[in-house]
Amino acid sequence: MSIRVLLADDERLVRAGFHMILKTESGIEVVGEAADGVEAVDEASKLRPDVVLMDIRMPALDGLEATRRILAGPDARPRVVVLTTFDRDEYVYEALRAGASGFLLKDAPEDRLVAAIRVAADGGSMFAPSATRRLIEEFVQRGRRKAPRELEQLTPRELEVLRLVARGLSNEDIAAELVVSEHTAKTHVAHILRKLNLRDRTQAAVLAYESGIVEPGAA
Repeated sequence: MSIRVLLADDERLVRAGFHMILKTESGIEVVGEAADGVEAVDEASKLRPDVVLMDIRMPALDGLEATRRILAGPDARPRVVVLTTFDRDEYVYEALRAGASGFLLKDAPEDRLVAAIRVAADGGSMFAPSATRRLIEEFVQRGRRKAPRELEQLTPRELEVLRLVARGLSNEDIAAELVVSEHTAKTHVAHILRKLNLRDRTQAAVLAYESGIVEPGAA
């Protein structure tokens, strides 16, 4: 089954460029386009894509607010990969707050864009190299909160996996770190998300830092 993608950008040529890149990729289908945030919200509701490529600066409604509205909806929600030409920390913070599953600059290599779509559709997250873990750590340091009681449901191994997720490790990396199969690592992550009622690994990482399970700067 193909990954259904919605392109949201106010520049027609940019949308056309993304469309050309993605139409050559097997397993990815562009199902619609939106020229502003309002259209993005409407099209996401109508088309129900798996992933939305969302520009930040758009007329009528910016991409961050459009992301919030899309992810707050009652229906099965897509993953959102935020795209921008502006490499500014506050956009990373706001993208995380809005629930984005990725943050990339528009000049990112084509393979990174495609990888971000595939990773997001699979429930993971990918951020631009400049949007390092340090930025996420600084973000969560602004709002340290009490650890939720749901954390008590996690087994010692699941807590260990959560710490590795917060460090940015992939399932493959986690498997190598713990000397288990990649399938086992993926199963642990799925159990963590279900028990903590989280949408994806990004939310899991933020919760881990906010709750003090992982301290900023930890190796």
